[in-house]
Amino acid sequence: MAAPQAGVETAMKVLNGLIKYGVGLGIGVSAFQTALYNVDGGERAVIFDRFRGVLPETSGEGTHLRIPWVQTPHIMDIRIRPRSINSVTGTKDLQMVNMSLRILSKPKEDALPTIFQNLGLDWEERVLPSIGNEVVKSVVAQYNAEQLLTQREKVSQAVRASLLERALDFGISLEDVAITHLSFGVEAVEMKQVAEQDAERAKFVVQKAEQERNAAVIRAEGESEAARLISDATRVYGAGLIELRRIEAAKEVAETMGKSRNVVYLPHSGNMLLGLNNA
Repeated sequence: MAAPQAGVETAMKVLNGLIKYGVGLGIGVSAFQTALYNVDGGERAVIFDRFRGVLPETSGEGTHLRIPWVQTPHIMDIRIRPRSINSVTGTKDLQMVNMSLRILSKPKEDALPTIFQNLGLDWEERVLPSIGNEVVKSVVAQYNAEQLLTQREKVSQAVRASLLERALDFGISLEDVAITHLSFGVEAVEMKQVAEQDAERAKFVVQKAEQERNAAVIRAEGESEAARLISDATRVYGAGLIELRRIEAAKEVAETMGKSRNVVYLPHSGNMLLGLNNA
């Protein structure tokens, strides 16, 4: 009886030992797994330390160790990503324009801790729409509507240069900026047409006034020349010219009144200029 009982006790001790080692091993493996984290391709990890804050170094691709509970990795994507920005703004000649931009952007790797600390993981939503609208409004305001169409490449380069400069202030790298859509509002087109019609009308009025002025000058010159000729003729021939003009006028009046049915009496003297006496 003693031998079997001793064997049972030995087996129990071995089993208890295995259980203790298994529990310890399980705890150790779990703690080790908790201390590991993976960084996939095209990503970087920014480490937040409970005692030191955001660490200035980032972790690259692969598997890394951390201090559980003390350090927390935050995964950030550093691959190029596209984004579209729509902006409605006014041109130099006060016409409304709807412009769409396509931006290819990514965060600068050496600026990831600063970006995470100041902007967070959603840095793209916080920065790109605001600076995109700001740059589009400032650039478009320097051109009129016609220049936006005829100088589109120049406008695109100006927008790209301004956006690159503004994005660098936030640690963002822009790989490409392009204008994908450009349209004018219906009201702007109608206003442009009305303005063109007003300009043509004003041009016509100016030309008409110029022609009337020239005609008045010519008429005044003609009247002045006629007065001079009459004066010269009067001085040379005396009152005979005036008498001739009076006879011609009387003849025209007599002919006109003779054709009228309302005339019932014609003076026998034939002098129709009543009130005029011979000098």
